[in-house]
Amino acid sequence: MEHTPMNPEERRRFLAKMASAVFASMVAPGLAQGTPKPEAPEPVNEDVLLRMQKDLERALKNPGRKWGMVIDLRKCVGCHACTVSCMAENRLPPGVVYRPVSEEEVGTYPNVTYRFVPKPCMQCDDPPCVPACPYDATWKRPDGIVEIDYELCVGCEKCIPPCPYNSRHKDEGAYWTEGTPGQGKMPYEALPVYEWNKKVAREDEAGPMDKVRKCHFCLHRIERGLLPQCVTTCIGRATYFGDLEDPTSLVSELIKKPNVIRLKEEAGTKPRVYYLV
Repeated sequence: MEHTPMNPEERRRFLAKMASAVFASMVAPGLAQGTPKPEAPEPVNEDVLLRMQKDLERALKNPGRKWGMVIDLRKCVGCHACTVSCMAENRLPPGVVYRPVSEEEVGTYPNVTYRFVPKPCMQCDDPPCVPACPYDATWKRPDGIVEIDYELCVGCEKCIPPCPYNSRHKDEGAYWTEGTPGQGKMPYEALPVYEWNKKVAREDEAGPMDKVRKCHFCLHRIERGLLPQCVTTCIGRATYFGDLEDPTSLVSELIKKPNVIRLKEEAGTKPRVYYLV
C-alpha cells in the first residue's frame, strides 16, 4: 500500500506527538500532570562512633562538662573485647580489671537466657570511696570522674570495701610473665602508664604499683580528643560516652529512654553509668 508523504506541518505535529508519548513513558504517571516530586530518601544514619566523636569535641570546649556512660545490655554479646582492650590500654597487671563483664541469668524457666553486664567504675556523684580514704588521695573531679592521686595513696585499701560495685583494686606488683621461661619482664611490661594524664613508670613513686587503681574513663584519651578505649573496641556498639550536660549529646538522649536503669540505686551513690535493658 502506498503512503502519501507528509507535508512539513504534518511531520512537525507527528514528531511532537511522539516526543510527548516518549516523555510520558519515562516519568512517573502523576509527574507529567504536575504532581510534586517524591521526597528524596533519608540519608543513611552515621556510625554512633562518629557522632560520639563530635559530641566529645564539643564537650571539650565546655568547661562545665560532666562525663557519663550508657551501656546497652541488649547489644552486649559478652565478647570481653572492652575488657581486653582496657587492660592493654592501661597496662593492667594480674589481679586488676577496670572493666569486668559479669554474666546474669534472666527470665523464668524454661524461658531463660544470659545477660552480659560490663561494670566499669560508676563515677558516682556521691562516691562512698572518697570519705573512706584517710589520706585524701581520692576525690570527685568537676567533670564527674572520681580521681586517685598515686603520690598520696599508700595502698591501705580502706577505700575498697565501701564501693558497692567492686570497682577498686590493689596493684600488688605482679607481672604477667612471672614464673615463665625467659629473661625477666617482657618489653611491654616495662612501658610507662598514662593514667590521670601523667606519664610515669609503674614502679615509680608516682606510679600505681602497690596503690589502689580503678577505671577513669580513659581520662588520658578523652582530654586529647579520643573516646575511651572500651567504647571504640565494642563490636556491638553497645557502649556510649559523652557529656551529660549537653542536651544534644547521644548519652543525654539515651538516659531519657523509659528502659534505662542504674545499678544499686538504693545505695544512694548516684552513679553516672546508665544501662539500657
